Amino acid sequence: MEDKNTNVKAEEGKATVKRIAVLHIPGEEPIELPILSGTEGHDVIDVKQLGTHGYFTYDPGFLSTASCQSKITFIDGEKGILLHRGYPIYELAMKTSYLEVCYLLLYKELPNEEQLEKFKSKIRYNTMVHEQLPKLFQAFRRDSHPMAIMCGIAGALSAFYHDEINNNNPRDRELVAIRLLAKIPTLAAMAYKYSEGEPFMYPQNHLSFTGNFLHMMFATPCEPYVVNPIIEKAMDRIFILHADHEQNASTSSVRFAGSTGANPYACIAAGIAALWGPAHGGANEACLRMMETIGSVKNIPKYIAKAKDKNDPFRLMGFGHRVYKNYDPRATVMRDTCHEVLKELNITDHPLLDVAMELERIALEDPYFIERKLYPNVDFYSGIILNAIGIPTSMFTVIFAVARTIGWISHWCEMQEDPSSKIVRPRQLYTGYPTRSVKPIGER
Repeated sequence: MEDKNTNVKAEEGKATVKRIAVLHIPGEEPIELPILSGTEGHDVIDVKQLGTHGYFTYDPGFLSTASCQSKITFIDGEKGILLHRGYPIYELAMKTSYLEVCYLLLYKELPNEEQLEKFKSKIRYNTMVHEQLPKLFQAFRRDSHPMAIMCGIAGALSAFYHDEINNNNPRDRELVAIRLLAKIPTLAAMAYKYSEGEPFMYPQNHLSFTGNFLHMMFATPCEPYVVNPIIEKAMDRIFILHADHEQNASTSSVRFAGSTGANPYACIAAGIAALWGPAHGGANEACLRMMETIGSVKNIPKYIAKAKDKNDPFRLMGFGHRVYKNYDPRATVMRDTCHEVLKELNITDHPLLDVAMELERIALEDPYFIERKLYPNVDFYSGIILNAIGIPTSMFTVIFAVARTIGWISHWCEMQEDPSSKIVRPRQLYTGYPTRSVKPIGER
């Protein structure tokens, strides 16, 4: 394949065509494929016309395939860069709140004070859920995994708002976004309370978004609950750092479902289902399970040796990242926040957290980890924080879902606004039987 320069430009606001790749297949005419350039990142070869020539590309896991054009999030894994609408994640985590980031992802710019207050008000007065929804929880076993409950309950929102949504109407899309941002935390807290056998706590409009979530999680009718500001700030940062992460598995699932014109609440349920996987949103849960397996600091050398042994199936969870080949930019913020929380809670002697801190020390000093860039990632630190403030491991992925709801709905809205969007229909490389005839049953 070769490429040649061209001055042809794509439609304003989209990728620019600066070069043409020429694919040479023996015995056939050359095929010209546009090379698209975005504002950041690698150039992309536009292969959608290959089908008209009788060819398709083969890329399991979409490791080298861009499924859409997006203006929301940019990641450079080699350099450890994560941008939301152009803003570095570190600055957003240190200088803004989660709802400011939500506004940014949804409306494309950071809000001023007046815009933020109006946005907060819209969220605040949509946090309650229909009184019939709590009854649905009774259909689940008490020991059901909270993510199983979230998949069902989030999808059930479709039954309550199925007649009011026109996907092509911007105001309807905004209403969907507001409802989901407001109600998913309420449902998540209810899933936790149900698993604990405690009464559901209604939202409190005088509290912040994150403070209200902590109240619904930990308050009881028996006594007043005061939100700890250090814990509130830590949880808000967890929400910011998990708000969006480009075209990951759960976001792609939302886009896939949304491409069919499905109810947006059902699309978010699809994202929650994809997030549940231990290779995706379940990573911080898997990380804590690993620490429980190690059990004690004295056992760490044995498990470090097992992790370095290529023939041993044991793997250290919470280190390295599929996308980031450098330090996860979110982990820097999460590491500092983690130590702030441990100091605030005066946790100095906790077996699980002792294991975590020793693993962190080793990963930052051991040449084996440094050479392979196996740094502690955001899942490692967020899991420690959530454990320290009393959130059970089974709820970790639910917290992730609360945070990621804004990313999912922002991508859903962007897809609805894009006139080039089509129903998703991947191709396959068929390797089954060739055509054959059905024999009569007596001859089989």
